Amino acid sequence: MSRRQAVPAAAPSTVPPWTMAVAAMLAVQISNALSVPVIAQVGPAGTAWLRMSFGIVFLWLIARPALRSLRLRHLPALLVLGIVTGFMTTFFLAAVARIPLGTAVAIEFLGPLTVAGLMSPRRRALIWPGLALLGVVLLTEPWQGTIDLSGVGFALAAGTCWGLYNVFTQYIGDRFAGISGLSLTIPIAALATLPVGLPQVIGGELTRWVLPAAAGIALITPVIAFGLEVLALRRMTHTAFGTLLSIEPAFGVLMGLLILAQRPTVMQLVGIGLVIIAGVAAQRGGRRVSDAPALTDRPPSPPREVL
Repeated sequence: MSRRQAVPAAAPSTVPPWTMAVAAMLAVQISNALSVPVIAQVGPAGTAWLRMSFGIVFLWLIARPALRSLRLRHLPALLVLGIVTGFMTTFFLAAVARIPLGTAVAIEFLGPLTVAGLMSPRRRALIWPGLALLGVVLLTEPWQGTIDLSGVGFALAAGTCWGLYNVFTQYIGDRFAGISGLSLTIPIAALATLPVGLPQVIGGELTRWVLPAAAGIALITPVIAFGLEVLALRRMTHTAFGTLLSIEPAFGVLMGLLILAQRPTVMQLVGIGLVIIAGVAAQRGGRRVSDAPALTDRPPSPPREVL
């Protein structure tokens, strides 16, 4: 999951964490919409694998892997995060190949929404996930009966990965400086998805524009978007971050309209309004005070990442 001159210590407090989360969500949906033409050439798994592979190059140019910060106890979380990151992207692009972008995001959102509810220490916090869930239902319009079931299944699988991604991104983000943890997890993501992604790339139509397009998309996601998510999750609770993600289906519908000409219905617009209200309400009081002692595992030299 959400990356070398050090940022001044006061800088993080000047940028509200929810703004980084919103920027990350917008970047993710732009990259997903732009991925649709690439999917038509090399398939969803091939597109996801190319994005991860180019992401490694960009991340290693920006932030060398923090191997000195790596501890044996970190490896299980890194492996899980890398695997769920890779398949979150793969499953989601498989869904987008079958159902509208906004609908896919709405269904996928059920994963982090569930995490938000389960991680909340207060029952009243479930009001906002509940409102967001109503908005998600309106966005998906299940009563129409025209949704591709395989697309729904892929979106649900992506949502499961998304929920796990949020949990482990916060854990890894607490233990590595800047985005160095991301530079370790994306190679794992690329390796995990190689068996399904590389065959689609080899068997696809690698026209001249495909690789440059995939590289450009990779710069947006995973590099910029996932980097922002890591920084945001360091300073927000799971509940606030997870429910703030309610806005993402709205971004999915918007990018579907602007880039893919997928027009939302009136009911979907009502759903967008509900998820935005839930997301904005959830971020209030969502600042997180990190209590992760493992940050001291880092070497004493100044962090070198710059996003």
